[in-house]
Amino acid sequence: MSPLRTSSILNPEVESRPPADRVAYLENRLRQTIAHAYTNTPRFRIAMDQAGVGPREIHRLADLPKVPITRKDDLPAIQAEDLPFGGLAAVPTRSLKRIFMSPGYIYDLQGQGPDFWRFRPALAAAGFRPGDIVLNTFSYHMTPAGFMLDGALRALGCVVVPSGPGNTEVQVRIAADLGATGYVGTPSFLYTILKKAAEMRSPLQLEVAWVTAEMLPESLRHELETNYGVRVLQGYGTADLGMLAYECLEKKGMHVHPEVVVEVLDLETQEPAETGHTGLVVATIFDETYPLVRFATGDLSTFLEDAPCACGRTAPKLAGILGRVGDAVKVKGMFVRGSQMEEVMKAFPEVGRFQAVITRDAHQDRLRYIVELNSGAKDDGLKDRIAEALRGLLKVRGEVELVPPGTIPQGAKKIDDKRVWK
Repeated sequence: MSPLRTSSILNPEVESRPPADRVAYLENRLRQTIAHAYTNTPRFRIAMDQAGVGPREIHRLADLPKVPITRKDDLPAIQAEDLPFGGLAAVPTRSLKRIFMSPGYIYDLQGQGPDFWRFRPALAAAGFRPGDIVLNTFSYHMTPAGFMLDGALRALGCVVVPSGPGNTEVQVRIAADLGATGYVGTPSFLYTILKKAAEMRSPLQLEVAWVTAEMLPESLRHELETNYGVRVLQGYGTADLGMLAYECLEKKGMHVHPEVVVEVLDLETQEPAETGHTGLVVATIFDETYPLVRFATGDLSTFLEDAPCACGRTAPKLAGILGRVGDAVKVKGMFVRGSQMEEVMKAFPEVGRFQAVITRDAHQDRLRYIVELNSGAKDDGLKDRIAEALRGLLKVRGEVELVPPGTIPQGAKKIDDKRVWK
């Protein structure tokens, strides 16, 4: 590995502010954002008025609990009531750069600017450098992930290869022919590419990888770094909020992005969870285009003990994603929702009960749809039609298994996640 990667690029004016200065900066940005959102986003203004809270009452981070929470699981319904963005965008639609549609029928937007979703610091912390040739294996179709990383890489001075997901042998050839030194994508697909390169006896020059959208078990990271010589760091972001937290070279938790406020709330009381206790991730971003305030992601995490980090960054650290609440589970980097499965199945009167079962084998997710047919129903191509309908809506491939009545227990949950992360 190049000696240039032995340290990360640190922006001392932003990432290593003294804690008191960091809080003062965040509170100033918060006041500006609250005022802007109240003036320019109808839904936020209505929610604040209904709560009896005015923008001038939000002075400090400690005042944030006065602001009502907006939940990601409610976003499809919110947007459907007031298309396209549910009254949460603060600029006219015509002024946007791009509009995406994520699974769940959620419209995501991109405003102006070279790194709209703020991923650049995460890549710099991982060791990406100007001039790196980077495979971007996230999709550029419909969903924003490909453009999120594309913009950040180019802002950092990297050369982007928009290879997208799939086509493993082609990915190996591209990486070998171009001398690619970097990778961004899911950890499981990185593993697939490296294994295929070994099978093809095609040596790659990959040195650094930044992964997200899936869990990164330490067993997989160890194999990627030890057996294939690729440094692997991870980060946490969402299509709505952008970058929220990322690892430094210490790999001891994810630093909260310096331009974001993250809360971890107790699931029962909605009060701040104690350090080390798992709670719901709620984030506030300072974005003039899409000023989401107290947006509940549905993800679970915890803050780590507040101790100085050897990298010099002063922001608090999240332990990573420890699970989810609500209707959605992430599979192969995409959300699978029970409500969406139900929507698909309504089109097939032959179907009684159904269930998605998620397992993991050799660092790869496996998704099976167990579909229980009503008495007298026959396949007659039904299996393939159901599989195509599910893939079209959920954007993730799964195997459909037709079973006789009575196979799925009464009251079984719609998604049975059997994965174990080690």
